[in-house]
Amino acid sequence: MAAIAAEPDTVKPGEFILASPPQPAPEVFFTDLKGNWVALADFKGKLILVNLWATWCQPCLKEMPSLEKLQGAQADKLTVAAISEDRGGNQVVEPFVAKLGLDKVKIYLDPKSAVGHAFSVRGLPTTLVIDTEGRLVGRVEGAAEWDSAKMAAVLQPFLPNAAADAKLKRADR
Repeated sequence: MAAIAAEPDTVKPGEFILASPPQPAPEVFFTDLKGNWVALADFKGKLILVNLWATWCQPCLKEMPSLEKLQGAQADKLTVAAISEDRGGNQVVEPFVAKLGLDKVKIYLDPKSAVGHAFSVRGLPTTLVIDTEGRLVGRVEGAAEWDSAKMAAVLQPFLPNAAADAKLKRADR
């Protein structure tokens, strides 16, 4: 597992924790709302925010609208994969998603919490930031304002165009 830049006691909810160094994301599988299996590796080539949440989690509910706005604004550069850890699966999640009017964020199901276990998640919500090469580059434990300028600045270096620009700048030296 990637080393965490901050000690667990000093981590503030909603703050980005850089993985140092980035680590390959574990191979994990979950399902879409129709029951089709999806692998985390299916998203390689795009920045992915794996948001682990549940319908009973109040901070998760608070965070979801900002994830929806982020996905709408950055759809060409990143994917928000909101993976529900609800044991009730689709029967619990689909009405909740409809009630919140979520149509941009991609909703997935993981009723056995396999994704959370694979990433050693300590609580919900937790958002894992996976870069275009499939590496865990950081995480946020607790709710964050994903559509804020602060989080945009955190994500900027990992966006596909930013990574290419950084490589070009290094090559010019």
